Amino acid sequence: MTRLATALMPLLLVVSESSHAFIIQYFKDEEGRTNWQYVANFSSSLLILILSGVAIKLFLTYHRLRKTNRALRDIRNALEVRVEERTATLNESNRLLKETNKLLEKEVRHHQETTAKLRQSEAYIKNILESMPLMLIGINQDGTISQWNRKAEQTTGISTDSALHKNLWDTYPAITVSRQQVDQAIRLNKPVTIKHSQRGRYHFDIIIYPLHEQGETSVVILVEDVTQRILTENMLIQRDKMSSMGELASTMAQDINAPLQAILADVRDIQNFLASNPMDDEGAAIADNLAKLKNLLDDASKKGENASAIIDNLLDFSRTQDGEKRTADVAELMEKAIRLARDTISLPGKLNFRDIDIHRDYESPLPAIPCYPAELQQVFLSLFRHSCHALGKMHLPSHKPQINIQIMECYDALWIKIQHNGVGLTLDEQKYIFEPFFNNPADLDDPSKRLSFSYFIITEHHRGQMAVTSDVDVGSTFHMQIQLS
Repeated sequence: MTRLATALMPLLLVVSESSHAFIIQYFKDEEGRTNWQYVANFSSSLLILILSGVAIKLFLTYHRLRKTNRALRDIRNALEVRVEERTATLNESNRLLKETNKLLEKEVRHHQETTAKLRQSEAYIKNILESMPLMLIGINQDGTISQWNRKAEQTTGISTDSALHKNLWDTYPAITVSRQQVDQAIRLNKPVTIKHSQRGRYHFDIIIYPLHEQGETSVVILVEDVTQRILTENMLIQRDKMSSMGELASTMAQDINAPLQAILADVRDIQNFLASNPMDDEGAAIADNLAKLKNLLDDASKKGENASAIIDNLLDFSRTQDGEKRTADVAELMEKAIRLARDTISLPGKLNFRDIDIHRDYESPLPAIPCYPAELQQVFLSLFRHSCHALGKMHLPSHKPQINIQIMECYDALWIKIQHNGVGLTLDEQKYIFEPFFNNPADLDDPSKRLSFSYFIITEHHRGQMAVTSDVDVGSTFHMQIQLS
């Protein structure tokens, strides 16, 4: 209402100023007196107009007020929704923050545990490195020492504090590792092994390991004092050699003893013959006696040649076992061994090797292989001797002693099989036949049951394989595999 009066005030002023005279004149009658009826009508009309304006203004104001209230309600509702959303977001953020804090606490605990374990591992590794019985020296690519364990201190007499962060060759000039060898390990990116020794005094195994970490190259040098081990190994090797040579000597003694005993028997027969048959003048008797003497001397000569062949074989073996390998035909070596076995192997009163049926199955052509021929021939002869002893134990009238020999090429190796149909090996004998001696002392004097030297020749000198399959009632088969190259 105040705003309407304020708005109409200028209009009224204008009307009052410009039309004052006209209005006054309008409200007067002809006699000049005021016509109150006109005044009342004008005032009513004017009041109605003012009230109508006020009503219109109030309606418009009410309409704007309702619109404003709706807008305020919408704003309030939107604000409430935003407040709820912000509250929910804040609650979710608080929840996530709490979870994050829990995860962070857990991660911190895990990190602390990991750090503690890492420190324990570092201490454990450090203790291992310090307590190693080997010299451990770590150097950078330029030769600066980064690791120096207790064994290195004891061996060199140089403390860790004096060695770290200094050049290796300046700190310890006596080390036998050169810069070129370290550079070689780094260049090849693989360990380099060096054996340094002075016969009878010391032996060292040196290994150079290249390491690559975060683009940096370093080297670890391990120096192991193997003097005692080498001396022990040499003693064992010498003992094995003596054991093998004792085994070989025992076998050869039996081989030589058989023809020598036969020679002695022939000589005794000659002596007895001469003592019991004095020479007379009858030509027929003399011729008959000379014929008997000739037969005995021929037999003695033949047995002497057999003994000489065995001795030559032993001397040949002793000369060639430490030499270089040479290519040879295994089939030819096998035939030589068969001929020698026929002249030397026999069981007095039981079986002669000449009476054994030999079946050969040689693949043709067979490649020559690098080997020690005399050693292989000795192996074949030992197996023939074993077979002859096993065949001599068979007492069945219908049994025919037989040895089957098979030589064949398979892939990159030569396979040799020697099979007999005599008495086979027991499980214990199969287990220990390639050992230097049996556990049973009763078997120590039986050369047919000792094949350790043959096994040593095949597996060690020729880097091959040797095995046996056997059945007591069927026989035994010896398998040998030798590489062609």
